[in-house]
Amino acid sequence: MPSPRIAEAFQRMKRQGKTGLILYVTVGFPDVQTTLELAPALEVAGADIVELGVPFSDPLADGATIQKASYHALGQGVTLRRCLAVAAELRGRGFAVPLILMGYYNPILALGVNAFVRQAQASGVDGLIVPDLPPEESGPLKAATAELDIDLICLLAPTSTERRIAEACASASGFIYCVSLAGVTGARDQVSSEGQGLVERVRRHTRLPVAVGFGIARREHVEAVGRYAEAAVIGSALVNVLDQASPGRAVAEAVQFVKELRGEAQGVYRGTA
Repeated sequence: MPSPRIAEAFQRMKRQGKTGLILYVTVGFPDVQTTLELAPALEVAGADIVELGVPFSDPLADGATIQKASYHALGQGVTLRRCLAVAAELRGRGFAVPLILMGYYNPILALGVNAFVRQAQASGVDGLIVPDLPPEESGPLKAATAELDIDLICLLAPTSTERRIAEACASASGFIYCVSLAGVTGARDQVSSEGQGLVERVRRHTRLPVAVGFGIARREHVEAVGRYAEAAVIGSALVNVLDQASPGRAVAEAVQFVKELRGEAQGVYRGTA
């Protein structure tokens, strides 16, 4: 069964006639306490789904911005177990929107696939994105997540063949994550035109909602993606905001950035950034 929170989030986006915002943050960047304050602030600011990035030593799909954040968090001792604890603490504080863990497969294998999925469910995780796990190797994790109503969300790129798209869509749940370009994460001046073509190909194989990520950094990018997909994924641009924020202003400046993505000139957050 799919995650009810993720399904409900996309149904809500459709009812409201808006492009969803899926926001990525690296757990532990700039520190764990900021992550715990940031996620609820993003929810209030308009996040429809939040991705919690699990720090990893060799994040192959990520560009320089998220690599830097990941290495910083690793230096503070942030592990997969700590990320699960952060998810659980957020749920304990009343965090309501879907939570997706985005991380690489080695830490999951080290913890044990079944043990990890059980802990993820207990922590309130709704979905997983594992960028280095190809569909043909995903059987054990797919089986474990399906039993516990956690979506295993696939990544597809412009270079994906029709066969790969069909295979991925046949076993997918939650939504399809379309990478807008052949490359790594990172904010860019324009959204790649390859993304729209990929979404059109994906639509031939599934009725699941589609989210587009990699390179989205501004309101006009969100608007462009919203013409052909249900949601936009913003990661590196948000991590850049956190990295460049004035001391004590990380959460407030991140909220302002999300308000701008939503087309609101001013954002007000009265938390303890």
